[in-house]
Amino acid sequence: MNTKRLSSEHRGAEQPTYPPQLKEGAGVAPAGRPIDRRRFLGVVGLGAGSLALAGAAGLTWRAVDGGVFATGTGPAYDAWGESGPKGQDALGLVRAAVLAANAHNAQPWHFLVATDRIDLFADTSRNLGTMDPLEREMYISLGCVIENLVLAGPPNGKAPTVSLLPDPADSTHIARVDLVPAREPVSALFAAIPMRHTNRAAYDTRRPLPQRQLDVLSGLVDASDTELVWFTGAHDKRGFGELTIRATEAIISDPRQAADDFAWYRTNWQEIQAKKDGITIDPSGQTPLIRTLAKIMPVSRRQNNDGWLSGTRGTQIPTAAAFGALVVRDPLDPVQRLGVGRIWQRMHLSATASGLGMQPLCQVPERIDRERSAGLPADFTTAMAALLPARWHPIMTFRTGYPTTEAPRSPRRPAADVVLT
Repeated sequence: MNTKRLSSEHRGAEQPTYPPQLKEGAGVAPAGRPIDRRRFLGVVGLGAGSLALAGAAGLTWRAVDGGVFATGTGPAYDAWGESGPKGQDALGLVRAAVLAANAHNAQPWHFLVATDRIDLFADTSRNLGTMDPLEREMYISLGCVIENLVLAGPPNGKAPTVSLLPDPADSTHIARVDLVPAREPVSALFAAIPMRHTNRAAYDTRRPLPQRQLDVLSGLVDASDTELVWFTGAHDKRGFGELTIRATEAIISDPRQAADDFAWYRTNWQEIQAKKDGITIDPSGQTPLIRTLAKIMPVSRRQNNDGWLSGTRGTQIPTAAAFGALVVRDPLDPVQRLGVGRIWQRMHLSATASGLGMQPLCQVPERIDRERSAGLPADFTTAMAALLPARWHPIMTFRTGYPTTEAPRSPRRPAADVVLT
């Protein structure tokens, strides 16, 4: 072990549009026009009286309804194309900020925007319940947002200065970001913002991570109260991997955690477009066949849990080139949590620019928080402490490696949806 040092207001559902390759006559309206179910069934020949054709029509309709032919499209994904610099524009910082990593893709943020200032607020209505009972993941997510805001400043003609928790009377006022005119070249990290996605698929087991790459990521830790612990040896990787699998099983077996986790899964294309948040099947790391079937057939919470455990045990743990843990002295300190979020965002952007995949694996910290908040025996608290240097506490754990497939995008609420008026 080498030591250095994410899931309110919802807009109404919008009618789906479909890509041009799905031609009229095959049961799908031209791109940009909503499809009508009765017309769809007529086109595929339900009126001909063939039960087999009717069954095929129903299956095809479910495929359309589930977004099989519209992966990664629609208003829920438009934010990914809006983050580029647009001159002297404070709103440009928010366009980049909303693409930050965040737990369960809950996007727990609001912004107030002025020419010379942006205020960041926590949207506590998007709390993850028993999956985040101490709000650790909320603060980490907001730290990721702050990092994107800072990186987006110079390309948008602004030099940002961050003041954390500026209002003692308002705990939801996370940061005040003062802006003055400035112009600098686009940094590699800023350029990586629209390309950064969580990669939950298998990593290439034939490509170990060179030490220099680990050192680059370790060098991004810039806080004295935070360290990055790597698990790279076979023994350390096995210990962390087995603990993560056991934590996944514990979450699934905990009725309240399982329910709060499943609440953020979006199961059809219309829901994704309406809410623009949450976890979807596309970036789950499952095979294309499994993703397609999940969109066509309703998935129960049990099936979802089985897939999560299977993916963790069979793909994510055994193919990781390395595991890492960002650890702090005080896991309840909001400033340290925000700092970890900024570091994690920076690391993920750097990894993206270097062609690496990254995925949070926070089941163990989630169980530690559950133990602490519910007064449960300190099972995972003790087990994780045995893997870390003394008096350091895990606040963010993850896997990394060279990806074998491109990570799909997640839905995002655009800047216009999260700016307060």
